[in-house]
Amino acid sequence: MKYVYPAIFHAGKDGWYSIRFPDLPGCYSQGKSLTEAMELAQAALSEWLQYLADENEYIPDSSSIKDIKTEHGAEFVTLIYAETRMENVA
Repeated sequence: MKYVYPAIFHAGKDGWYSIRFPDLPGCYSQGKSLTEAMELAQAALSEWLQYLADENEYIPDSSSIKDIKTEHGAEFVTLIYAETRMENVA
C-alpha cells in the first residue's frame, strides 16, 4: 500500500531537525540535516505503518496538510510518502 502523511519538522538551533507525524502518535524521527531528516522521516513512516499492518492495527486516514498547525516559528509541515509491503492492509 502507498501512503502520504503530513509531518511537522522542527528546526533546532543546533542544526538538527526533529520530526513528528500528528496522525500517528508515537511516530517520530530526527536528522542532523534537512536532507537526512527527510530520508529518516520516510523510513520512520514506512516502518511505523508496516508495524501497524503487521499487528493488524488500525491505520488512520491522513489529515489534510492545510489542517496541520505548527506551534513554533522554527516548524514547518510537509508531506512524506511511504509504502508498506502488504497489499491487504485493513
